[in-house]
Amino acid sequence: MTYFTRPVALAAAIAVSMSFGAGLVQAADISGAGATFPYPIYAKWADAYKKETGNGLNYQSIGSGGGVKQIKAKTVTFGASDAPLKGEELESIGLAQFPMVMGGIVPVVNIEGVKPGELVLDGKTLADIFMGKITKWDDEAIKKLNPGAKLPSQAIAVVHRSDGSGTTYNFSYYLGDVSADWKDKVGVNTALEWPVGIGAKGNEGVANNVTQAKGSIGYVEYAYAKQNKLTYADMLNKDGKKVEPTAKSFSAAAANADWSSKPGYGVILANQPGADSWPMTAATWILVYKKPEDAAATAEALKFFAWSYKNGAQMAAELDYVPMPEAVVKSVEEMWAKEIVGKDGKPVFASK
Repeated sequence: MTYFTRPVALAAAIAVSMSFGAGLVQAADISGAGATFPYPIYAKWADAYKKETGNGLNYQSIGSGGGVKQIKAKTVTFGASDAPLKGEELESIGLAQFPMVMGGIVPVVNIEGVKPGELVLDGKTLADIFMGKITKWDDEAIKKLNPGAKLPSQAIAVVHRSDGSGTTYNFSYYLGDVSADWKDKVGVNTALEWPVGIGAKGNEGVANNVTQAKGSIGYVEYAYAKQNKLTYADMLNKDGKKVEPTAKSFSAAAANADWSSKPGYGVILANQPGADSWPMTAATWILVYKKPEDAAATAEALKFFAWSYKNGAQMAAELDYVPMPEAVVKSVEEMWAKEIVGKDGKPVFASK
């Protein structure tokens, strides 16, 4: 029997409904593709939005790399990526980029007898595990962080992303920030030459593999850990404080972010200071053309994003995502009104 995580099942259901929808409904659907990190909240927003407006969202949860490729190829109205494009690239392609929501990346494990939050890791130890330096769960480095835990003398099975992934970008950014060895030998990117482990596609693929493999460890967006009842590890943050993954700790990491400091709001939230900060907090971004070929489709997409900003905070909180601050939303919507225009030069979205 094939095993599906909940997000995969949702993706399958959406794909089926889009394939067999009536032509009139299909025409109204908003097309997008990319990051698996925000898929659970995009699916939740899309369901509520369709009930309210009748307009659907056809979103392919294929990874950030795939989303960037599809928006560049102009096969979708918007792309979604957890790794922000740099200002020069946005400018050369003619893309606008804006953050949609924030969340946290968590280490997830499958160790018999260990429950969520009972295991504590720090950045260096996590880097050493994913580099293959630490190979057993009863290694001294892990035992030192968990003096009261009963850790088995069991081989660690590393699970990582196989696709181009913004989750990997943020995860590797954090590991590179806390481990010079990781930064020099593995690096920071959406796709890596992994020293050890097996690859899986999407957050859902990693979640599925960790669920099935005893002694395994992977990294996923927190909503996947929560929905699939995976065992997550707590972390020691930059201030040396033990923190658990919650909307509060994600918000603490994002509290001092200066979103205007980077082109396209491309702020990385990994390893932020603060006693309450979760060290692997990340944002996720949307990419649309500033001068879209189909202005009406882009206008519909922006209406959906504006609705989600305004009405989606509670739904985001239910999945432990963190909504964007009001000031950022205001800035983003003003940017839409100034920079995203149709062939007639008029804005496709009117800022309120």
